[in-house]
Amino acid sequence: MPDDIRQLSAQLAQDPSSLVFLRLGELLRRKGQLDLAHRVAIAGLERHPHHADAHDLYARILADKHDFERAFDEWDMALRIAPNHIGALKGLAFLYFKIGDVAQAQAHLEEARQVAPDDPSVMQAIELVHGALSPAPVAAPVEETAPAPAVSHPRPPKPPRPPPAPAPAKDEPQPVMAAAPAPMEQARVFAGLEGAQEGLLLLDGAGRVLGGAVRHPDGSDVTDAVAAFLAGVSQEATRTGKLLALGKWTGLSAEGRAGHVHLSLPANDAMLLVVRDRSVPLGRLAVLAERASEHAKDWLEAQG
Repeated sequence: MPDDIRQLSAQLAQDPSSLVFLRLGELLRRKGQLDLAHRVAIAGLERHPHHADAHDLYARILADKHDFERAFDEWDMALRIAPNHIGALKGLAFLYFKIGDVAQAQAHLEEARQVAPDDPSVMQAIELVHGALSPAPVAAPVEETAPAPAVSHPRPPKPPRPPPAPAPAKDEPQPVMAAAPAPMEQARVFAGLEGAQEGLLLLDGAGRVLGGAVRHPDGSDVTDAVAAFLAGVSQEATRTGKLLALGKWTGLSAEGRAGHVHLSLPANDAMLLVVRDRSVPLGRLAVLAERASEHAKDWLEAQG
């Protein structure tokens, strides 16, 4: 295996755009060199952001590093690109199995069996899930039989909105401070999302902060400064799109030395900024932006 790693590394150095990074990253992962495998996968994803196998490789590495949240996202992205991707189906199946959602695990494995009916690992996994559905408890650990790395849990489901408070009686005096819970409302915009108070920012058309926050790498809050810079971005993007006959803009992505940013429009009068470090590929950043947009849309509709 060391000779294979050296040979593949030489090939990748000679042609950085080669898909040989998939084999190299997997060999490094199996050898336990997770940091090297992580760097190989990230470099490969930057050049091939729409390659399902690249996202699957990255998900396996993340799972081995116990970064289960992001592993879930990468398998999800792989399935978005290639709905029949066998590795992503098996990975998500065992992720659901580990959190106790046996129905979802079984559904993913049955789909995997349709794609690869002769894959023994799929059949073994199906037997394990069927055993979990039987009355007798099954004690066999998933790590020993799972075809994909074992994971603990995906992102928790979106919390339900609290029921509206009952209206006070007509003669009941209302407290003076009860009418302006703005910070609480802002905090709920991205409730349950990763980086809600350090890498997600929702603005209205005038650049006013509606929810979320952005922090400098040193930990300082730069939300207001970023909002001021972004105030005119939507108008400039719209103007540029018209001048170049590109149509209405729906999203902008940018790469930086320290991180990546993605801008989108969850509503006509709102703009969403997502900021992550360079370890997050632009493809995954777009997925995060899509999920954050759904939260923002729900919150905006509730406010309207």
